[in-house]
Amino acid sequence: MQLPPILLDIMLVLVAFAAGAQNAVAGGGSFLTFPALLLAGLDPRAANITSTIALFPGQITTGLAGRKMVEGAAGLSFRTLFAISLIGGTFGAFLLLATPSSIFAKLVPYLVLFATAVFAWGSFFRRSSAARARSISPRVAIFLQFLIAIYGGYFGGGIGILMIAALTAAGLAVRGAGATKNVLAGVMNTSAVLVFLAETSIHWKLVSLAAVGAIAGGQLGVVLLRRINEKILRIAGAAPPD
Repeated sequence: MQLPPILLDIMLVLVAFAAGAQNAVAGGGSFLTFPALLLAGLDPRAANITSTIALFPGQITTGLAGRKMVEGAAGLSFRTLFAISLIGGTFGAFLLLATPSSIFAKLVPYLVLFATAVFAWGSFFRRSSAARARSISPRVAIFLQFLIAIYGGYFGGGIGILMIAALTAAGLAVRGAGATKNVLAGVMNTSAVLVFLAETSIHWKLVSLAAVGAIAGGQLGVVLLRRINEKILRIAGAAPPD
């Protein structure tokens, strides 16, 4: 049964608020907004594009709020990670637009399954293998970040968990990895949003509602990222234990 429009609008704002907070702490906000936009009547590809654009302002404000904690990793400067994320996000966005809506709809279950597996791995299984050395080479770090950026521009579910895994493997502490992830996620989506704005029609009402919620939730998430005990962050799936 279709919900009344006012209830759909309220639901979207609340879901986006939770998504913004989730993005700031560990990532995965699109895992919340994507199904909400499907419920609002969008097809899967339009819902994915709308979710990316709607969460983007919150990612920018979240990244700016935590910018003092941002670091480079694996011997790479933050500027290098920035450039890799920008290029990969652009590539992923064009790849999405080249995918017909009917084909993307068939891919969605597999993309959601992958994102679910990433969350499960980040929340449960990765902590059991924390004894492994966290020292990857600059080349491996570049390769991983580029793949994550392509995936981020294309779908994006779970990119926060993936980036934190890569950044902690490169030697960053959990708070630094979380803050760096927030900025790089915003960078990936900057390129993706620019591509989407130039190539597609946008559902601006839904974007606006979700953006307001995501910005507010993101600010709460940054406060939590700064203040929550690191053990709690790890339990939430943000990083493995030391």
